[in-house]
Amino acid sequence: MTYSNFLIQIQRFRFRGIVLIALTVILFLANLAFGSVSIPLEKILSVLVGNSIDQSSWQHIILESRLPQAVTAVLTGAALAICGLLLQTLFQNPLADPSILGISAGANLGVAAVVFFSGGTLVHLSGLGISGHLAIVGSAFIGAIAVLNVILYMARRLHSNLMLLIVGIMVSYLVSSLITFINFYSSAENAFLFMLWGMGDFSGVTASQLPTYAILIFIGLGAAILQVKPLNALLMGERYAINLGVRIKQTRLILLIIAGLLTAVTTAFCGPISFIGLAVPHIARLILGTGNHKKLLPFSLLLGGAVALLCNLLTNLPGHAGIAPLNAITPILGAPVVLYVLLARKRIIN
Repeated sequence: MTYSNFLIQIQRFRFRGIVLIALTVILFLANLAFGSVSIPLEKILSVLVGNSIDQSSWQHIILESRLPQAVTAVLTGAALAICGLLLQTLFQNPLADPSILGISAGANLGVAAVVFFSGGTLVHLSGLGISGHLAIVGSAFIGAIAVLNVILYMARRLHSNLMLLIVGIMVSYLVSSLITFINFYSSAENAFLFMLWGMGDFSGVTASQLPTYAILIFIGLGAAILQVKPLNALLMGERYAINLGVRIKQTRLILLIIAGLLTAVTTAFCGPISFIGLAVPHIARLILGTGNHKKLLPFSLLLGGAVALLCNLLTNLPGHAGIAPLNAITPILGAPVVLYVLLARKRIIN
């Protein structure tokens, strides 16, 4: 590659990055403006810079509801996209995503268990204020971490990524079976409310909880950025990575911990959210045309936030009084991307 071609690639990457940042800002403002109550853009900007507006109800909606929800969407989308990227690189599998190891299912199991054994409902627990919400979030986090520990234990025992992937899928099936049993013996109201929680929601993080949520996400994202070199080495295969001095077993544990903790945190606060972690890394590869994680990782991070904002915006369907389930929107955007990638790979192989 000549120096001029290198400069052209850098300029293209910067241009796409600037376009993506601009798109994210537009989607962020759109999330603040649109909803059951439409708020003019000038009023939103006035509130964001710290000024007061005459409509106190609009100010409350922006600061206490829509702003935390939009920030949560950006953080969650970025976290899930990075999880998907790490797992797809680690397992060399285009279908790897945060749910494939059963960590999301573990969070579901935690919530189902606390609702069933407490004799309450999700509505009742949420109505208890901070303590009730912490019960839901805490149980989801404990369930996710429990499954993560099982995966990490198996990762120390198994030397094959393929075998570890199969173990993760089996753990996911087992946990899903336990959830089915719990829902079978729960009341119809509990089972229905648990199903609603499982549809995903970015509004579960309040303004007071947002700093804690953001710190946990930033820790995971920062740790992922530090793994750029091992990730690039893994693209060439394990033997090549070993020759470069990469400790495969240690790197695998680190990547699993990062992906597991990010998945646990996002699922605990927002519920299981499908397809963002699976589809966004593929979209980033298609846009950039490279597998270099020095470019792919930060671009996926930004793109994940933008996609999450778009999905959150689409939940407020025009002409509909309520809010559509988030997990009814994400497959519409994610599934075509995954199908395209699979078909493209098949054409390349053939």
